[in-house]
Amino acid sequence: MNNGMIILKNFRQSVLAGAAMLAISFPAAAQEETPQEPENLIPEAAQTVPDTSAEPMAEVPLEQPEPEYVPAWKAAYAENLLTTINAIGSEGLNPEDYQPGKLAAAIAGGEGEQLDAEATRAMTWLIEDMRDGRTPAKSRVQWFVVDPDSDLHPTENLLAQAQESGDIAGILKSLEPMHSDYAALRAELASTPESNQARRKRIMANMDRWRWLKRDLGPDFLLTNVPEYQLRFVVNNQLISTYRTIVGKPGRTATPQLAENIEGVVFNPTWTVPQSIVKGEGLGARVLGNPAWARSMGYTAKTGANGYVSVVQKPGPKNALGMMKLHMPNPHAIFLHDTPSRHLFRNANRALSHGCIRTENALALAMTMALVLGDIPIERSKQIVKSLNYKLVPVKRELPVYITYFTMATDVNGKMSNFRDIYGRDKPVFNAFAKPRPIRAGKKMMSSEKIVPIEAPGA
Repeated sequence: MNNGMIILKNFRQSVLAGAAMLAISFPAAAQEETPQEPENLIPEAAQTVPDTSAEPMAEVPLEQPEPEYVPAWKAAYAENLLTTINAIGSEGLNPEDYQPGKLAAAIAGGEGEQLDAEATRAMTWLIEDMRDGRTPAKSRVQWFVVDPDSDLHPTENLLAQAQESGDIAGILKSLEPMHSDYAALRAELASTPESNQARRKRIMANMDRWRWLKRDLGPDFLLTNVPEYQLRFVVNNQLISTYRTIVGKPGRTATPQLAENIEGVVFNPTWTVPQSIVKGEGLGARVLGNPAWARSMGYTAKTGANGYVSVVQKPGPKNALGMMKLHMPNPHAIFLHDTPSRHLFRNANRALSHGCIRTENALALAMTMALVLGDIPIERSKQIVKSLNYKLVPVKRELPVYITYFTMATDVNGKMSNFRDIYGRDKPVFNAFAKPRPIRAGKKMMSSEKIVPIEAPGA
């Protein structure tokens, strides 16, 4: 018997022996049960092999190199900026405010992030000060003028121009106030020696005040300079008439600085007397106690159930507002008006009112306004005045009116003059210039003082 036969014989014997052992291990009944499917010991997730033949293999991302830094400022343009900073004293600003040493060091280090940071900072500060003024808001006492220039000439746009063109001087020139007085003050500064610091400080303060205003006042406007006691009427950029004024007394009734619009002319105004006079100054009691005098002055009084007394003065020559007022709505209740006390215009010191601006030859001004802005003929205005009836003449186009405060300016005769600082508003500006320049942080440069309406404009 060969080896193959021997292996096959042994295999059969092993199978028969194994079957016999299984028969002994399980009872007969169990052998008769329906055979069950063997337990699946392979997990379900492993039973199905996914077909990945149609799916691309995920690629392992390669590490990308950092993008190369592209400088925003060319070194030559930064040099132009440094030159402009060093010469900015001619504009009444201090070069040291813009940290020229830091910019010079950054230029020496070459183009890159440090130069970009220093040049952008310095240019931003120059833009802000030339466009909006160097003096911080808290030092602009009673300055409530809203300057739109930061919206008309956004800093980011001007920065982009500087980085693209390098014309630093030209960009800053485009922000200068357009009024001729700014250029006149700059010439005055150039001719004033460094030894005369008092004069130079005053010039610089008043140059800055021009930057607090709208850069372009427009071709037609009214402008009154409170310390000068004068009102100017400008048409097509030409001064056509001037008027003496009486302004607020120093203290609580000092005239605030505003930029508003004239919306109409009121002939024969009535005057609702404020409670600061009715009660505070005893006018209500006097009117009630002396009816004959009250009638002669045009006053009528009413007493409410709670004892509240209201007093109104009818139109007429004795009215505290005179024969006209310019209708210019504002939260301060400030406006320009006539007065029955016209002799006071002869006084040298005319800070006498409760805050509003009394105007000499007010009827002539009102009739001119009604003619130019409302198409009301002069003869018609005269008829309205004679009627002694209240009449509001609306204007067809609004006229800007600027109530300003300059202690050094060109007077109505065209001569550079000093005016008495009647409200003491120079000192806060001087002090601000003497301190390091504060960070602006994009804030509007307007007084944050509480608005207190002037209650007794004609008293």
